Amino acid sequence: MAGDSAVSRFRDTLAYPPRGMSREEAARYIGVGTTKFDEMVADRRMPTPKRVDGRVIWDRVALDAAFSDLPNEPENRIDAILARRKADSTPA
Repeated sequence: MAGDSAVSRFRDTLAYPPRGMSREEAARYIGVGTTKFDEMVADRRMPTPKRVDGRVIWDRVALDAAFSDLPNEPENRIDAILARRKADSTPA
């Protein structure tokens, strides 16, 4: 296609993530599969996409914000027990 050659001529050589991502790219970006990503969009843990003509595009900045808002995993029980044992066995 003529447009593709024009785009490749002006291709940027900087390494940075794109601002807009497809569904598959957005899911991969946050580290889940597309089915889980769809669930997270449906339950509002992830943002809804923007529409540009016929394309559906997720905003990387909105994904970053939504990902930051996800709850952290509670402390690992085994790590907590081992830390207590270590603290208890340390001479005062």
